[in-house]
Amino acid sequence: MKTLNYIKLEESKIQNVLASLNQLLADYQIYYSNLRGFHWNIKGRDFFVLHKQFEEMYNNIAEKVDEVAERILTLGSKPSNKYSDYLKKSNIKEVDHIENGDEALANILESLSYFIVSERKLLAEASEAGDEVTVALMSDYLKEQEKLVWMLTAYNS
Repeated sequence: MKTLNYIKLEESKIQNVLASLNQLLADYQIYYSNLRGFHWNIKGRDFFVLHKQFEEMYNNIAEKVDEVAERILTLGSKPSNKYSDYLKKSNIKEVDHIENGDEALANILESLSYFIVSERKLLAEASEAGDEVTVALMSDYLKEQEKLVWMLTAYNS
């Protein structure tokens, strides 16, 4: 029997949620890779602060990747696991060899802005489908990301 039969969500109502979760998964995977690159390549006066911060950020995104993939599975679908698929699908673009802290932070803030818009849309879709677990997940992500935007803009002022 399908998981949806037990958690009492209608398959037809969660199709948009699943599509958006799969998009978020692809976007998070590319963002994760970008954060790793920032962590590895950062140089300059803010090295010690940013190197540590970027590591915390990519560890956080790795947890989110797992949560999103598991939510897709819970809703009866299969998450993509190929980077080639993520690269084709992601709205987050790969970056390469960024050493400058200001450039890395600008990229992160742009990515966070994109995630905030996408997750608000996903939250609304999940609410419409009666999927309160995905609503809560997106609400938690939004709260965390909005605070991070505030902190990064304060740091970069």
